[in-house]
Amino acid sequence: MFDKIRNWRVRRIVARHPIVESLWRDALQRCPAAHRLGASDQATLRVLATLFLESKSLEPAKGLQLDDADRVLLAAHACLPILKLGLDWYDGWHSIIVYPDAFIPRRPQTDAAGVVHQTSNVMAGEAWGRGPVILSWADVLNTGKKPGHNVVIHEMAHKLDMLNGDANGFPPLHRRMDRRVWSRVFSSAWDRLQEDQRNGAELPIDPYALESPAEFFAVASEQFFETPATLREHLPDVYRQLEQFYRQHPF
Repeated sequence: MFDKIRNWRVRRIVARHPIVESLWRDALQRCPAAHRLGASDQATLRVLATLFLESKSLEPAKGLQLDDADRVLLAAHACLPILKLGLDWYDGWHSIIVYPDAFIPRRPQTDAAGVVHQTSNVMAGEAWGRGPVILSWADVLNTGKKPGHNVVIHEMAHKLDMLNGDANGFPPLHRRMDRRVWSRVFSSAWDRLQEDQRNGAELPIDPYALESPAEFFAVASEQFFETPATLREHLPDVYRQLEQFYRQHPF
């Protein structure tokens, strides 16, 4: 009965708030990872994007204006990771705050000596545990210009990672996935990449991935959707784990 009610609600929302065909075609053209999908998956993504726009609040800040095309594009990016998972994986939070450009959150941080400093790191995106996702619109628009980068997917990966606690590179795995294999694969890749970095070798992934296990998962997720062939070539075991987690084959 619950599934029938939910399916009825989905059909009603999609019928009442459809994404206009021209806006959807524009989003597919501006989102290469979505453009590569087959027709059936694109149709599913369109439904998810419709539901996403109805369930989440997109909040421009600092004078930024987002038109309907911009909102559809952002929703398409955001729903790629949950294409085979469902919108329920984004439960528990409501808002996406969008700044025109990179932003600098200022927060107190206490060092080892007990001295309090104000952090001032320039950021393209941020995800809070039960709170909002924060994005730089300039970086959203730069998706595809730098291979393997997608700030929206990066922050959504953090949200998925946080479903079972703090972001630590270990999202809730599906029933048939092996936690020990996940840990071994990501730890082994992490160690090898750190060694390569110490030796001055060029890395096959953004070095920011080595900031923490959480960033490794998020950066690898970006590459999984944006440049899957590169990830599969250089980090095949990581690719296979992400393939099982996202339940997608992004070729």
